[in-house]
Amino acid sequence: MSATPAAASSLQAALSYCVRQVRSYDYHHYLCLLHLPPPMRKAAFTFRAFNVETAKAMDVVSDPKTGLMRLLWWKDVIDKVFANKLVEHPVAQALSSVVLDRKVSKHWLKRSVEARINDANRDEGAIPETSAELERYAEDTQSTILYMTLQAAGIQSTVADHAASHIGKATGLLLLLKALPHHVNKQGVIPYIPASVAEECGLLTREGDRSEVRMDDRLPDAVFKVASVAEAHLHKARDLASSVPREAIPVLLPALPAQVLLDSMRRCEFNVFDSRVSRGVHGVSPLWYQLRLNWYAWRNKY
Repeated sequence: MSATPAAASSLQAALSYCVRQVRSYDYHHYLCLLHLPPPMRKAAFTFRAFNVETAKAMDVVSDPKTGLMRLLWWKDVIDKVFANKLVEHPVAQALSSVVLDRKVSKHWLKRSVEARINDANRDEGAIPETSAELERYAEDTQSTILYMTLQAAGIQSTVADHAASHIGKATGLLLLLKALPHHVNKQGVIPYIPASVAEECGLLTREGDRSEVRMDDRLPDAVFKVASVAEAHLHKARDLASSVPREAIPVLLPALPAQVLLDSMRRCEFNVFDSRVSRGVHGVSPLWYQLRLNWYAWRNKY
């Protein structure tokens, strides 16, 4: 039985909301999604909008407990969506439609929100011990979006999944570095430089069980080390390009904004507090970014 006009109108409004959220809060990826074939966009925008909702849950509240409750609510939403229960939220409505139309793993959605819940549950000011911990968080929150988009598109390729893993890790690491000024302003501490990297750069202070990253002129050295891990992931993803199915390549376009952000950090000598890093789209003019993205898409590259 086909959907009623009211239901179809409600779904269209939900999908429009998803597109607006991605455009407003994740513009560099919004432009990437416009290069997907039209049948793939509904799922891709829905997954990105879900990521926007969970990513900003902790940032739009003054009390961390309120943000954590919002994340737990989204975790519950996933269960309801897969149980075919109605949730009055446009992203949940869009998710329900995508889950109904496409084969989408509940595992990836759960893994994404649980990673953010675990991050929110960390002791205030706590930092990861190693880069590997940051990489896991980046994969859980960024690679999973690409996994689901490939899955919803019916693309079954181990090589494409491996490339998506590397691109998501690179993206996640670089976005965490770019967001350091925001977290310092909000929390007064540097949260996403691993203790092992901070210690190597002479930035680590320990008091009992608590570790903290000092803020001094050696911080760009630590940022460079984490960014180098991200760059290695981009290289690994591109080494796989010749074996990636052609239809998967548009899904992997987010490698390009990660590269643009990395290049902008390099121009600023990895000082993420330099205002040039946050100008335009990842530190470059929107027009230049779009031209470069269009060039990669036209050449079927990522």
